[in-house]
Amino acid sequence: MSFTPVPGQQTERYEIAAPLDTDYYAVFADLTPVERDAWDRARAFTSEIVPEIAQWWDRGEYNLDFARRMGELDLFADGIAHDGLTPLSPLAAGLINMEISRGDGSMGTILAVQGGLALRTLALFGSEAQKAQHLVPIARGEVLAAFALTEPDHGSDSVSLETRATRMPDGGWVLDGAKKWIGNGSSGGVTFVWARVESPGDDDHGTVRCFLVPQETPGYVGEPILGKASLRAIHQAHITLADVRLPADAVLPGTRSFKDASTVLYATRSGVAWSALGHATACYEAALQYAQQRMQFGKPLAKFQMVQERLTQMLDELTAMQLYCRRMADLEAAGELRPTQASLAKYHNTRAARRVAASARDLLGGNGILLEYGVMAHMADIEAIHTYEGTESVQALLIGRDITGMGAFA
Repeated sequence: MSFTPVPGQQTERYEIAAPLDTDYYAVFADLTPVERDAWDRARAFTSEIVPEIAQWWDRGEYNLDFARRMGELDLFADGIAHDGLTPLSPLAAGLINMEISRGDGSMGTILAVQGGLALRTLALFGSEAQKAQHLVPIARGEVLAAFALTEPDHGSDSVSLETRATRMPDGGWVLDGAKKWIGNGSSGGVTFVWARVESPGDDDHGTVRCFLVPQETPGYVGEPILGKASLRAIHQAHITLADVRLPADAVLPGTRSFKDASTVLYATRSGVAWSALGHATACYEAALQYAQQRMQFGKPLAKFQMVQERLTQMLDELTAMQLYCRRMADLEAAGELRPTQASLAKYHNTRAARRVAASARDLLGGNGILLEYGVMAHMADIEAIHTYEGTESVQALLIGRDITGMGAFA
């Protein structure tokens, strides 16, 4: 039986997920073949997941095969310089981050956790034995890895962390405490846990150090946080550590203070700016394609003056975000990027991404809240990156201290 649509019935869905490679100022026109290849590998991944990622996001389920696939495509190196890892320029690493987030925010968070946080921590501070055992498997996605710094009572105030690492007479360690919002923290791999040393009389008493903890260790419990309205396609865990006993060599020898954790966070802060750019790109390109296809009052939305002005405003924001990211990558490649410059890029780009997403959602009208068109999921996921790796207020205080020479932290 043939189907005859009733009057007013939409028979065609809008095809608005195709990448358009928007680059109005040719910000990325001079990529090297290696940088282009990195982007293409990330594009191959997003092309694979886009047809089904909305279903995983809707169900709040984490497809671990997606994380492993990123490893197979060698997307986790994040510009970390170390034997066994594929060399990537800051620009290539940023483009991977941008592209994965253009596909989906949960996947962008997997990239940030597995590569930007966990792999970087190991590469910078791990022992030769720890790196020999774990570096390549983590980079390939064969072992999932988590970075556990944030605690239930200490988010932005992470320097005040309360998780304790007690040194035992035999040199081993006992960890007690809790962590929250830990991506991959309940996925069956390893977790890099930051804790304050409890060892009176030793030179590291009271300092903050990092410990490599296999998640099957007795006393380690990671439970996925339920009820999230953002980043729903990755599990972030609430971790409890109760009498978790570790050998002496579980500590990463290069970690000696909270500044070491800050070094990792500074490096990944630029990644958040790139991620925001990916989200905004997806929203702008969806809105542009929708406006060209959606008919209202006998003509495409794109022919209305107000719609063209709205699209121009979105392109304005997007181009500024691209310029921030490109300049940041160039500074980093030259060894001249300062932490507060990365903070300014995150501060600007996450705020701008919010505005672009809100405009896109509005332009799509009622269809803007449907997951099949992507904008609503991106809009929700931007709320997470706006907060993590330092909230808007924390970034402002860091930048403010830099430009005034006066700290205003409470």
